[in-house]
Amino acid sequence: MRIAVLSDIHANLPALEAVLAALGPVDAVWHLGDVVGYGPHPDEVVARLRELGATGVRGNHDATALDLGRAEWFNADARRAIEWTAGRISPETRAWLAGLPERAELGEMTLVHGSPRDPTWEYVMTTPDARASFAAFATPYCLYGHTHIPAAWREDDGRVEPLGPSHGSVLPLDGRRLLLNPGSVGQPRDGDPRASAAVLDTAARTLTWHRVAYPIAEVQAAMRAAALPARLVARLERGL
Repeated sequence: MRIAVLSDIHANLPALEAVLAALGPVDAVWHLGDVVGYGPHPDEVVARLRELGATGVRGNHDATALDLGRAEWFNADARRAIEWTAGRISPETRAWLAGLPERAELGEMTLVHGSPRDPTWEYVMTTPDARASFAAFATPYCLYGHTHIPAAWREDDGRVEPLGPSHGSVLPLDGRRLLLNPGSVGQPRDGDPRASAAVLDTAARTLTWHRVAYPIAEVQAAMRAAALPARLVARLERGL
C-alpha cells in the first residue's frame, strides 16, 4: 500500500490539492491533525478529506475550533484565526472534527498530533523530547506533526539520533523504532514555503518525504478577503 501521510493542513485547500496531485495514486490518506486553523478553507479541506476517506487524529487547532476555551493557550493571531474558524465552520465539519480521536494505532504505526505523551499539545523538537516520546508508545513507529517541520528520530540500541529528512529523503522501516514527522502541508515553518508531506510504502517498507509548490498568492488573497491576521498571511511566502 501507498499511504499519503499529511499533517497541519491548516485549512489551506490549494496546498492540499497540490500535494495530492504530486504524490500520485495512493491507497489511503492518513492525517495527523490540525486540519483547520490559520487558513481560509476549513469546510473545503474537511470535505476533501471526507471524500478521500481519510483516517487521522485531532490536533490542538481542531480541538480549539470546537471549544474556544482552549484558545487561551494561543497567541493573538492564532486566537483571531481560530475564532474566525469556529464562527464559520458548518455543522458537518464540526461533527467530523469532534469524531477524531486524539490517538490511533494503525498496524505498526501510532498516530498522534503532538507527541505520544501528550497527543494534542506537546511539541517534539529536541533529542530529550524524542527520547521521552519513545517510552510513551508501544508500536515500532510513531507518526506525529504539530511542529510544522519535517523530522525523524531513530532509537537504536538505547541511543536516540535525529535524521534530518529533506525533499526526496527515503527512510527504511527496518525494525528500529522511529518517530516520523511529515512536516506541514498548509503552513511550513522550516524556511521552505513549499507544502510538505510523506508517503508510507508498506510493501517497500519506506517513508519518503516530498516538498510541493502550490499557489501561495491565491491562499493569501483568500486570507485577506477573510480579514485573517496579516502576519499569518505573510508567513506563508517565507515558510516560517
